[in-house]
Amino acid sequence: MKLSRFIYDLPEELHAKHPRPHRDESKLMVLNRKEQTIEHKTFKDIINYFDEKDVMIFNDTKVFPARLFGNKEKTGARIEVFLLRELNKETKLWDVLVDPARKIRIGNKLFFGEDESLVAEVIDNTTSRGRTLRFLYDGSYDEFRKKLTELGETPLPKYMDRLAEPEDEERFQTIFAEHEGAVFPPTAGMHFSKHLLKRLEIKGVDLPKVTLHIGLGTFNSVDVEDLRKHKLDSEKIFVGKDTVELVNNAQKNKNRICAVGTTVMRALESSVNTSGNLKPFEGWTNKFIFPPHEFSIANCMISNFHPPKSTLMMSVAAFAGLDFIHKAYQEAMKEGYKFLAYGDAMLII
Repeated sequence: MKLSRFIYDLPEELHAKHPRPHRDESKLMVLNRKEQTIEHKTFKDIINYFDEKDVMIFNDTKVFPARLFGNKEKTGARIEVFLLRELNKETKLWDVLVDPARKIRIGNKLFFGEDESLVAEVIDNTTSRGRTLRFLYDGSYDEFRKKLTELGETPLPKYMDRLAEPEDEERFQTIFAEHEGAVFPPTAGMHFSKHLLKRLEIKGVDLPKVTLHIGLGTFNSVDVEDLRKHKLDSEKIFVGKDTVELVNNAQKNKNRICAVGTTVMRALESSVNTSGNLKPFEGWTNKFIFPPHEFSIANCMISNFHPPKSTLMMSVAAFAGLDFIHKAYQEAMKEGYKFLAYGDAMLII
């Protein structure tokens, strides 16, 4: 499969830069793969497509305030630090991105906060923008993490071209986020309100969780025409026994099994046994899903509308069919759907 098959023109005015006033009132496009039909709904109408004992699987990862702004020692230059992942809890080592990177070398120190109470030393270069930082902090580990949260900002993507606002702390997150570790939310899950989840529960739909901590690797540009040569960064996942039991029962009884987002789909496809059933798993995955791909677990999927040439668009195209996705995206643009993280949603059945 070639990268050039995932190109389309996305007008900037369709980039969603703010969330809709109510989570479950996003637009919803429903794609029926068998009939090759497209319907236009509101997201809360999704309940009409699910029955008792169907399963809807969510990613309960939680976004932490990963963007910090500090000052370089001596020059005082303002430096943006994007926390990617904690490498060592005891020594407070972190894998980060820095901007502007050309100013940051091994041995430099960065100071954070008005009182400069948090200091970090650059101890390694990992990529052109990547650095390893050792944070220097006298308090306990819990106090250190509290300080990071105080100083950090919601890590909105650059295309939003704005500073984080108070509402982003809540809205750039799902309402069921529980396990902190992501730098980006599972956006398909952000359309669910408490009221909608309760209605699904009352209807008898099972709502299990998996955890996949989303890093920035998912959003790295694909620079090779042959998709088989692209490598995704590894991300940590957890699939527990309770989820496995619900999913495998639904599979046996031929109920609907819905992956809420590409991250859930990756977690499921990374946790399949040789019989094609889900198995408990805790570890890392770098699974890259693109067409053609034979899916083992989910028979329906919820997703946002993703950027051209993105691994996210490729994953959705593998499930729905590339030509059908191009047709759906063209119709979405014509109908004024919003794209990207704060954008509208599609249900693929």
